[in-house]
Amino acid sequence: MSNRPLAAAGRAIPLLRIGLIAGIVIAAVAYPVVAFTGLGAKATAHATEHKTKLLTKALPAETSYLYAPDGRTVLTMFYEEYRQYTKLEDMSPNIQQAIVAAEDSRFYQHKGVDPKGVARAFVANARSSGVSQGASTLTMQYVRMALRDSATTPKEVQEATQQTSLRKIKEMRLALDLEKELSKEDILERYLNSAYFGHRAYGIYAASEIFFSKTPKDLSPVEAATLAGLVKSPSEYDPASSDQKDATGRRNYVLDRMAQLGYLSPDAVAAAKAEPIRLKLTNPPNDCAAIPEKFNSWGFACDYLKNWWSSQPAFGENRLERMDKLRRGGYRIVLSLDPKIQEAAEKNVGAKDATGSPFANGIVVSEPGTGRVKAMAVNRTYSLDLSDNPLSSNPEAGPKVKASYPNTVAPLLGGGDLPGYQAGSTFKMFPMLAALNAGMPLSTSFNAPYRYQSKVFDGWAPTNASGAMTGQQTMWSGFGKSVNTYFVWLEEQIGSEAGVRLAEQLGLRWRTDVDRDQASPAKAKKWGAFTLGVSDATPLEMANAYAAVAADGRYCEAIPVQAIYNRDGTPATYATAGGITREVAKPRCRQVVSADAARAATDAARCPTGDTPAKGGCGGWSTADSVRGTVGRPVAGKTGTTDSTRSAWFVGYTPELAAASFISDPDNPFNAVGDGQSQVPIAAVAETLRDALKGKPTRQFTPPSDAMVG
Repeated sequence: MSNRPLAAAGRAIPLLRIGLIAGIVIAAVAYPVVAFTGLGAKATAHATEHKTKLLTKALPAETSYLYAPDGRTVLTMFYEEYRQYTKLEDMSPNIQQAIVAAEDSRFYQHKGVDPKGVARAFVANARSSGVSQGASTLTMQYVRMALRDSATTPKEVQEATQQTSLRKIKEMRLALDLEKELSKEDILERYLNSAYFGHRAYGIYAASEIFFSKTPKDLSPVEAATLAGLVKSPSEYDPASSDQKDATGRRNYVLDRMAQLGYLSPDAVAAAKAEPIRLKLTNPPNDCAAIPEKFNSWGFACDYLKNWWSSQPAFGENRLERMDKLRRGGYRIVLSLDPKIQEAAEKNVGAKDATGSPFANGIVVSEPGTGRVKAMAVNRTYSLDLSDNPLSSNPEAGPKVKASYPNTVAPLLGGGDLPGYQAGSTFKMFPMLAALNAGMPLSTSFNAPYRYQSKVFDGWAPTNASGAMTGQQTMWSGFGKSVNTYFVWLEEQIGSEAGVRLAEQLGLRWRTDVDRDQASPAKAKKWGAFTLGVSDATPLEMANAYAAVAADGRYCEAIPVQAIYNRDGTPATYATAGGITREVAKPRCRQVVSADAARAATDAARCPTGDTPAKGGCGGWSTADSVRGTVGRPVAGKTGTTDSTRSAWFVGYTPELAAASFISDPDNPFNAVGDGQSQVPIAAVAETLRDALKGKPTRQFTPPSDAMVG
């Protein structure tokens, strides 16, 4: 008898305390000075005001889209959290009503914090000795999501999501302030674009597409209730699981709440609850490996785009920040590839051997005057699945290392971290161009022997590939026949460092320790073998360097896009060192050599292709004399092979396009392709230029001045 009153009294005391605590919390929210007395009230108020301003401007992360050059065909997307911001007017009223019914039925009555909800939650949680009921309004939930999404450090993420009373009080204060700045409609719109629905779907656009393959505007009451029910616990109520019992129960709860709030009639709810959950699941593509099969080869250009993006200061201070922007910034990116040129490139590389060869045959086509990449193709399938690839041909690679064919995502064409391939005599362009720019004429003559004992390069004695090259040569004939001893002598006249520095100005980068050492100021003056192409290069670099010659000496940085738009539709921009605002996707060009020097180099470069120069003679024969007949219009270029023909190259150009092709074993540079394959890159370039320019008016090269002829 004596125990019962004591037990009753023991229950009454906690309930009294609960009411007091709830009252204190509500008062603290309503009167922030009381809440933070002794904790720096002024500083706290200032910080809260600052946070509120940030929240009014903050937008959730958004998926970036990569488009084909038509600006309409989606190739793939980039995201960590699949999102696309959607205006409230583009959402069905069903989802707006369902989310209010599921998460905050008094949303339109309170001012950011619901005092009744706070008190009710404190009582329920105290009775259950845990967290059985929340008190977060839609506004408070949005504050938490916005703080999480805008966090830039792990500490900020933790502070935004940790389960503490102090975080809750701050959240309430921010919610109250936010409702003074934004309308209910604005808050609901932002909430629906931030909420997580499971399956990597952030925001209602992603949820609608992933679960029902439709836009938010078309959601039915049943579908809206299903999605609204997910927010509380995306995994527990996942309708895509094998058992839809919990998902159906949660959906029906939301439908009942919609009826209680007057959004649906009892008959409509009864009919809706009788329906099963019918999903039409979609798995949105993500990253380059998800590009559709019909555009498979475009994966290499997509991969180059990512590497290019990671080097652009416009998108952040470091690679991590820039890639985060790509996956969260909501950009619309239009590739620069030209479908006709890309198709020609795909058709003409590796056509005879498809993808089943250790020797990679690739081509890159660049546009003179813009630097835009118009085609990237290689005889490989762009795929992460290497399970059917044979073992590497490199004996030093290890017993279980797979080869790069038929499948690979390695940047074999350039733009990544691979060093490339020795480019052979294609490098002769650089000392010749440097000599012309220094005022030496095309007619500069030298009696080139079979073997030349250098007086500058420490007695180095290179030879020619053939005795037929012995004799008096000019730049026309020396370039057309690829006479090694002529170009070593020419290097001596201008200094080998001049060619090295010019190559750098035309976009070449030294990616191996040996090349970096040889190109250093201390060694470049003695790097006689530079003109023979002993350095590694990529087809992307070589196509772009030769494109500068085609553009009368105006070099443009290689660029894989024709447009980049921010989420608001404006072009993405950056500020130059001089404070000028420029579009990121616009060409970035500079004059590297005089127009007359470039035109003279082109005149000499017509000799290797079997074309006829405007001002001189090629000496009777050349190394790729079939090119002019294949292309069917004025064309210039240069062949290149390395010792034992470990790799073979051809770089060719017309006034409209420049293309570089190589054949080599990217897994094992000592696996020689052989002399018989040296024609493969020549044919790839010639046939690609022919097909790409079919139906286009024939353009002529501008002849050099008489002063450059000599």
